[in-house]
Amino acid sequence: MESMAEGRRIAVVLAAGTGSRMKAGVAKQFLMLGGKPLIYYALHVMEESPVIDECILVTGEADMEKMRRDVVEKYGFRKVTAIIPGGSERCYSVANAMRWISAISKEDAGSEKDVVLIHDGARPFVTEKILETACQAAKEFEACVVAVPSKDTVKIADEEGFAAQTPERQKVWCVQTPQAFERNLITMAYGRFEEEWGKGRSLRGGRVPVTDDASVVERYTDVKVKLAEGDYANLKVTTPEDLILAEVLLEKNSF
Repeated sequence: MESMAEGRRIAVVLAAGTGSRMKAGVAKQFLMLGGKPLIYYALHVMEESPVIDECILVTGEADMEKMRRDVVEKYGFRKVTAIIPGGSERCYSVANAMRWISAISKEDAGSEKDVVLIHDGARPFVTEKILETACQAAKEFEACVVAVPSKDTVKIADEEGFAAQTPERQKVWCVQTPQAFERNLITMAYGRFEEEWGKGRSLRGGRVPVTDDASVVERYTDVKVKLAEGDYANLKVTTPEDLILAEVLLEKNSF
């Protein structure tokens, strides 16, 4: 493991969603998978990984005590150094985490060399290999997302719902998490995002024009984002059907 002077590897794990598409009556991160809360699996990988030095867990403000008691303390996740509240949308949850990281990193020697890995807690099957790949790519290229080549032909629709474009399939990648960045780059990008769109909710009205952390970097900096190899099993549990598939993967693999 690298020394602090060479920079830390900070994982930001997002678990602030309401899980409305799951229709389960409980926040998605607390749904049971293999007898444990869904969020357990991502945190367990971070805890066991020599790549990760510490973890910041972002969850709903009303769920912070439950997350601390029923997940972090119950399962002994010692790398979780902070549980902080999320925002109204994913981008605001990450922005909260970036402000937290900026505050705690100001006095740390070598903090400009930190790497921040942002991961959706609803992706339980992230692996050590994925973490290593993302961290290395972030060091080399400043910004990286793990992704997999699309298995399907993709159509770009026009405003009336007709097929307008068909991108070459070999150039289409499906983006996953973690997305990894040099600390200074991602905190600067989110700082610029908040200047334009406010903290916690849009100041301009309308839909916020970013869907992931890479799009924030693309919009607010001139750094190109490297695509690094992910894993098709690194699925995001969003719907009841995803949870069924996750149960099958968990049974057949030693995650």
